[in-house]
Amino acid sequence: MKTNIILAGVGGQGILSIAAVLGEASLQNNYYLKQAETHGMSQRGGAVVSHLRIADSPIASDLIPMGKADIILSVEPMESLRYLDFLKKGGYLVSNSTPFVNIPNYPSIEEIHSEINMQSHAVLIDADKIAKEIGNGKASNMVMLGAASPFIEIPLENIEKAINQVFERKGADIVELNLKAFNAGRNFSLANSKN
Repeated sequence: MKTNIILAGVGGQGILSIAAVLGEASLQNNYYLKQAETHGMSQRGGAVVSHLRIADSPIASDLIPMGKADIILSVEPMESLRYLDFLKKGGYLVSNSTPFVNIPNYPSIEEIHSEINMQSHAVLIDADKIAKEIGNGKASNMVMLGAASPFIEIPLENIEKAINQVFERKGADIVELNLKAFNAGRNFSLANSKN
């Protein structure tokens, strides 16, 4: 088993929480894990990308080579397109449809959505809307993780257990909201993914 994931988005959108959940779930399965934040992370509103590599055997490098990512999981639609060169043939692009307009010349959202939908395996989901409907607008990152989960080779119960562990210090209500967000994203993806 080997899964290479590009996590993309904008600072403050919860990429670190997605990585923490996947890291914890990987460790529960005794998988090897390497992660590299290649830019962003510290600036709210700035572009963020993280390479996450999970395998059942040792991993030599923490960076994913061009054309070798199994999944691009992006919490911001324009950011998903920046990393298409990393996506392998047959890989999955899972992107939030809601833009975070942080630059004056942000492209037309219709053009961005069209480019995402042209990919052979794509899930375009309004994670922000789903998170708000659940009752926690901040849980859009867990909606996104749920949408990508059918394509990640980690058992569902391990990801759910990891969500519990990552958020338990914030209380049972927050854990429950994040699990609900995760499952809503997963259900959307299972019903709407382009295969």
